[in-house]
Amino acid sequence: MASEERLYRVSFVNQDKVYEVYVRHVYQSDMWGFIQLEEFVFGNRSELLVDPGEEKLKQEFADVNTCYVPMQAIIRIDEVRNEGVARISEAKGNVAAFPLAPPKRDK
Repeated sequence: MASEERLYRVSFVNQDKVYEVYVRHVYQSDMWGFIQLEEFVFGNRSELLVDPGEEKLKQEFADVNTCYVPMQAIIRIDEVRNEGVARISEAKGNVAAFPLAPPKRDK
């Protein structure tokens, strides 16, 4: 796959919801602890059926050039061949943040 053709599906937790979005670029940010997402990709407007979840995400990220997601909010990043439907779903089960430092022990 050529670099300009790469497409990533990124799942992350945002306010007790799981966001699944498609982007062209994923980077480790210069801001420590953040993943940088650029060039959001959404479905074609010529489709007859409109998914309200995808429409909400389109509106939320309409004017966003770069999104910085905290590393511990990332659930999964997949490089995919084809674009799917961006969606928002309820965070079910236990979604725990990745521990940043071991807990301190009392002596």
